[in-house]
Formats: sequence, C-alpha cells, structure tokens
Amino acid sequence: MKTIIHKADSRGKADHGWLHSHHTFSFANYYNPERMNFGVLRVLNDDRVAPGMGFGTHPHANMEIVSIPLEGDLEHKDSMGNTTVIREGDVQVMSAGTGVQHSEYNHSKKEEVKFLQIWVIPNKQDVEPRYDQVSIRDIQKDNEFYQILSPNQGESGVWVHQDAWFHLGKFTKGNSDTYNIKKEGNGVYAFILEGEVEINGEKLSRRDGMGIWDTDSFEVKASDDARVLLMEVPMSLEA
Repeated sequence: MKTIIHKADSRGKADHGWLHSHHTFSFANYYNPERMNFGVLRVLNDDRVAPGMGFGTHPHANMEIVSIPLEGDLEHKDSMGNTTVIREGDVQVMSAGTGVQHSEYNHSKKEEVKFLQIWVIPNKQDVEPRYDQVSIRDIQKDNEFYQILSPNQGESGVWVHQDAWFHLGKFTKGNSDTYNIKKEGNGVYAFILEGEVEINGEKLSRRDGMGIWDTDSFEVKASDDARVLLMEVPMSLEA
C-alpha cells in the first residue's frame, strides 16, 4: 500500500469576502506542482458562501463536476435550462462535455452554505452535456460506507463518465468498516469531513485528506464520531 497525507492546514486558501475556500489541489490562484491531482481527481474545493452570494455564470468543458452540500442550500442555474436547489443530503453532477455555462448561489439570504465542489477528469471527451441530482437521504447508513456515485446508470447515487466510485460513511467512535477497491489500478482519496479516524495506522482529523493506492482494501476506524468521504478514481490520467 502506498499513501500520501494532506493535512487540513496545508491546503490552499482563498478569501474573497463572500467566498471562503480551501483547495486540496491546485486551483485558481493556488498553485502547487506537487498538488495538481490525485489520479483523475483534479479538484477538491471546500467552499463556504455568504448569504445571497455566489458564483456568476461561467463556462466548463470536458469535466465531471460533482457538488455535495454539507450545510445550507445551493441554487444552480445552467445553459441546459436547469434551475434547481440542492440541499444537505443531495448530490449533484454535471457532465460539462462539449461545453456548458452555469451559476451557483447561496439560496438563503440569512445562512451560509457549505459545500464540496469536486472535479473528475472524464474518460470520454466532448460528450453531450447533462445534469442530474439525487437525494441520498434514503440510502444513508450508520457505521458503514454507502455509495453515492459510480460509472453506472441505475445504481445508487449519481453516475459519471469515469471508472470512479464515491462513498460516504458516518461512524460513531470505535466503529470501523473495510473498503474494497472496485477496479484494479484505482486509488482512493479519503477526505475527513468531521471527527477523527485511523487509516493504515495514520490518525486523520477534520478536513485532512489521504491518498491510498497499490492495495486491494483498507480499513477506516473511527477514533471519535466521524464522517468520511471516499473517492475511488483511476490513477492514470489517460482517458
């Protein structure tokens, strides 16, 4: 097993007043040649947006863009005609493909919205743009990982144009679960949303990240009450 650890306080930071963001990988004005990606996982942004504020209309192409609200409500509009609100307990995906424009705003005028924006490099170029969002409230489980994203339509969660699988897990102190790699050659980036866990003897805390590869499985054990996002992705950038 090979691993790499990114402590929460080592991430890039951006403070635009209305937006506070932490970048696990190089993004916008944060550039670190040693932090460009983890396999095809290109962006992992931990964003907080002030009430009533947001990202104006901007373009994307040839990227799988996943948004996971952690607190509050995020309003989305795009050039495909979608106008939606995604809330904690939802997962949103947008395949930018040949090109799409969208905006994202805090739907609330009173409360901050906190969400993860994740970019995955696709294995197909110039696909027809598409949008989808699903509720994962009914599939949530305690003390084990449950799937929120895969390459396959009709499975639990959303799907993407890539051999990637995302799982969430909410654990009480002392509980653990073993994650088995879905596809040979893939790696997993574990992101600790809350609490403390131990993976392969390493102690990880809130907003720490750990890349894991060259293994078939690994165990996540909660040292305290914890919530963890696992992102399994191909390690090769070749589409």
